Amino acid sequence: MPALRLGINIDHVATIRNARGGQHPDPVRAAHMAAAAGADGITAHLREDRRHIADRDIERLANEINLPLNFEMAATEEMVAIALRHRPHAACIVPERREERTTEGGLDVAGARERLRPMVERLTQAGIRVSMFIEADPRQLDASRDIGAPVVELHTGAYCEHSGADRDKELARIVAAAAHAQAIGLECHAGHGLSYDTVKPIAGIGSIAELNIGHFLVGEAIFIGFEASIRHMRHLMDEARRGGMA
Repeated sequence: MPALRLGINIDHVATIRNARGGQHPDPVRAAHMAAAAGADGITAHLREDRRHIADRDIERLANEINLPLNFEMAATEEMVAIALRHRPHAACIVPERREERTTEGGLDVAGARERLRPMVERLTQAGIRVSMFIEADPRQLDASRDIGAPVVELHTGAYCEHSGADRDKELARIVAAAAHAQAIGLECHAGHGLSYDTVKPIAGIGSIAELNIGHFLVGEAIFIGFEASIRHMRHLMDEARRGGMA
């Protein structure tokens, strides 16, 4: 089974910094620590309201880290321009509403094909690998391929929030969506809300190539340290991969 990559989202290191102002804690330092702990990439979401990651953070991440940078962005001209200026390894287009605390649900690619297609084309022409953050829905997967995105990231929020039979149902949807992505030639990632308790069933899906995890690990770092939190997540992912499903 292919190895599973781990992308570390450092947004909420910046959230803590911004709660008081100043420079501490530094999200770029967190990115370096993530690299030392075995991360395969760094994810950062530059929101329109700049509530956590700031423009200067993106500039520093692009210039100072040696891992691939996954730039999460809303589908706006402002964010496309920033991505084209910094040329991150990847750009993940996500839905964004000012009033939400965190990203809620996936992007409606099927309903916004004509608006999204030229953005995907411009980013791709600049050498940026484009990903669409979507629900585990075959219609959204097909639409993502139709507009030229080579990668999708499945929203795992509902799976993490539910329990029992409802969680099993959400997991089955993710398994089917990952298989469909593979069948139509898309690379499949997953993320949102994953923790030590929820990661293994997702990590065991062989058609998923990458997980992006942030908030839980930043919170766990308060108790055991940032590098230790990442190493344990990496261990659980690898353990699940060795005994995972196709």
